[in-house]
Amino acid sequence: MNRIMIVVEFEVKPEHKNAFVTMMKEHARLSRGEDGCQQFDVLLPIEEPNKVMLVEAWRDQAALDVHSKLPRMAQNRETYTLWLTGRKATRCTSD
Repeated sequence: MNRIMIVVEFEVKPEHKNAFVTMMKEHARLSRGEDGCQQFDVLLPIEEPNKVMLVEAWRDQAALDVHSKLPRMAQNRETYTLWLTGRKATRCTSD
């Protein structure tokens, strides 16, 4: 099976940026401990201060499916939805 890579780009309202980054760093820390997570980084683009990016690597689709169904995924999304002005996720395969 191919490894799954995901790049998520968030456009965050300036007044919520610090809280969002704190939430995503904790989410990344917890995700790195999950079976099948090979990488989970939070990136802060230098020239785009309201953008936050996640780069994730998962062993396979099964590991990603388990991650996606965790209660904290829905809890986080419910909290941060109003903090965003945009979101784009790109899924890729990698050898």
